[in-house]
Amino acid sequence: MSTTTKITVTAVAAALGVTALAGCGSSDDASEGAKGSGSKTVTLVSHDSFNASKDVLKAFTEETGYTVKVLKSGDAGAALNQEILTKGSPRGDVFFGVDNTLLSRALDNGLFTPYEAKGLDRVADDVRLDADKHRVTPVDTGDICVNYDKKYFADKKLAPPRSFDDLLKPAYKNLLVTENAATSSPGLGFLLGTVAAYGEDGYEDYWKKLKDNGVKVVDGWEQAYNDEFSGSAGGRKAKADRPLVVSYASSPPVEVLYAEPRPAEAPTGVATGTCFRQIEFAGLLDGAKNEAGGKALLDFLIGQKFQEDMPLNMFVNPVVSDAKLPELFTEFGAKVDEPTTVAPEKIAENREQWVRSWSSLVVK
Repeated sequence: MSTTTKITVTAVAAALGVTALAGCGSSDDASEGAKGSGSKTVTLVSHDSFNASKDVLKAFTEETGYTVKVLKSGDAGAALNQEILTKGSPRGDVFFGVDNTLLSRALDNGLFTPYEAKGLDRVADDVRLDADKHRVTPVDTGDICVNYDKKYFADKKLAPPRSFDDLLKPAYKNLLVTENAATSSPGLGFLLGTVAAYGEDGYEDYWKKLKDNGVKVVDGWEQAYNDEFSGSAGGRKAKADRPLVVSYASSPPVEVLYAEPRPAEAPTGVATGTCFRQIEFAGLLDGAKNEAGGKALLDFLIGQKFQEDMPLNMFVNPVVSDAKLPELFTEFGAKVDEPTTVAPEKIAENREQWVRSWSSLVVK
């Protein structure tokens, strides 16, 4: 998911910028990658949150003969902007991590060569947002939602909020922290969720009321979740005092996974009436040096091995119908039956205006 920095277990690797992930790789492979035709290295350009098991990418190498090299490039917006600047002479072969909030920017700039990935018939129609042209392939979904600190609400004998409307109630004044919609993918997703819920004529009024109710805005997810949210492991260490945060429906399983000792239940919950569905895509970059390797990688990204590997590495949901979720997700994750959505073309037409309007209302 676009730089959720999903309690980043890959932070050290991300700091290195370029990471060779497949176990069969060598320095000869890497140098060969620059030669183009016949290369045995395929380069995946991504945001910092991409992560995959070494065994799974080793399986890709064994199946195809290609070694994967990952070039991490900051958050989703920054990574996409760099590809736009190098359009036609891309830094890699496949781009992963453009989501439905930024998809139009990538497509309008002609970044991708159309390719219909093998196995696409196993992917649900509702996430195939470019189904007629196949410029991008859906890889995962995630839901941006308000998370809450269970202990805080139990101690206060206060029911946690469940909906956007609830967040306006006096009982939740000064409790919510969210990310800046102009600088953060979850922040933008939460803004789009309010547009979907209240319409273009009503979202501004909603945010005026939310500001009056003490919402706090910070630059990005890490600051919001790890420094401001009292329910996270980082927040507890930082003595954070905000028991509501905009994060993901998959955040509670992550809190369980990395807790020592592992708790019987997640310390955080999800207000499922506040969720916005995020869909991430990958595409074959126009001008890719290793087009054959790029196509093979796209096939692999929607294959069962990779799809079942994603949840506990990137904390996102698979898009293929036969992929099984790990028990940690089914036991501790929130099931979001009716997330809000906004059509990509509507986002394309209005995103900048909505963000400017939001900024003038909430930040300035």
